[in-house]
Amino acid sequence: MRILDALRNLKKRFSRYEPLVTVVVFKDRLLKNVTLFKAAAPHLKIAPVLKSNAYGHGLIPVAKIFDKQNVPFLVVDSPYEATQLRQAGIQSKILIIGYTTAHNIKHFKSRNVSFTITSLDQLRAVAKTVRRLTCLHLKIDTGMHRQGVGEGDVPAAIEIFKNNKLIKLEGVCSHLADAIDHEDFTKKQIERWDAGVALIQKELGEVVYKHLSATSGFLFAQNIDANVARVGIGLYGFVPENLQQKIPVTPTLEMRACITSLRKLAAGECVGYDCTYTLDSPQTIATLPVGYFEGMDRRLSNIGTVLVDGAVCPIVGRVSMNIASVDVSNVKNPHLNQLVMVISANASDTNSVENIARDCKTIPYEILVHIPPQLRRTVV
Repeated sequence: MRILDALRNLKKRFSRYEPLVTVVVFKDRLLKNVTLFKAAAPHLKIAPVLKSNAYGHGLIPVAKIFDKQNVPFLVVDSPYEATQLRQAGIQSKILIIGYTTAHNIKHFKSRNVSFTITSLDQLRAVAKTVRRLTCLHLKIDTGMHRQGVGEGDVPAAIEIFKNNKLIKLEGVCSHLADAIDHEDFTKKQIERWDAGVALIQKELGEVVYKHLSATSGFLFAQNIDANVARVGIGLYGFVPENLQQKIPVTPTLEMRACITSLRKLAAGECVGYDCTYTLDSPQTIATLPVGYFEGMDRRLSNIGTVLVDGAVCPIVGRVSMNIASVDVSNVKNPHLNQLVMVISANASDTNSVENIARDCKTIPYEILVHIPPQLRRTVV
């Protein structure tokens, strides 16, 4: 590990540069959001969900924050993400929540990593394949019908665990389809969950981790037989409106860029591909080194905004692959390399993640996970 650290430090020394685009992650907000979830359900331990590059916030930087917080485990989607964490020196227990083949489970070498079983066929394959003690979390299909062992197959799963000492049932899990708008359906899922957990524990004894609740499931946290909650999008500052009053989280990310050129254009001139924007009066147009490759959604063309020195500046013309143009006519003395807030961490700003998602007719998840990994994350 010391050799790896030395190589990383050497590489940093020879690759220093100031990026034109930076993603800033607010550590204090992340930790405060977790504290709010803990207060809302003190009987639950919080397992941070770091899949999909920590919802765009940066897998390694966010993991380093929670590696010191005594969490039950970190949740990732794949062996690739788990390997990235271990190579970065992360010590916390890891749960791979996505499907993993029996072959990959057998040959996975990183320590203290558990795998989720998403079907009875997968469990059978794993039971036949593994050659050393392997910790598993059994997913029960409580009605969402994406993944999980169906109610009728739970007894068969129990028998497989009884007959194979190399697979350890460490946890039981499931997922709620819609804890916001379908309360009756959610209650049925919870009933199926409680019944499944009761049967499993009757036959196999107490499991270490029981987790059904995700962010929106905190509306029902007091009524679920569980001791852990997986928190993903809520960790990063986004919860449903009817949960915000109970758990007033704040966004934890902003994206900053700089002005890379300025030009004063006359009325009648066009900006960008396809001539979708024509000036109706003289304007000062700035370019930014941010396009749809950097996570500025192309749907923001001619409707999105950024902030320059606190002023709201419209995105004009098509968002290109690596460049966007903005009207900075209402900015006093705009200049080259001036800081621009591409995504604001202030929920009320026009370019907050929620408002960007609204403009793009999508959800905050999509906006966040499309911020590419190669952009530098700076934790403050």
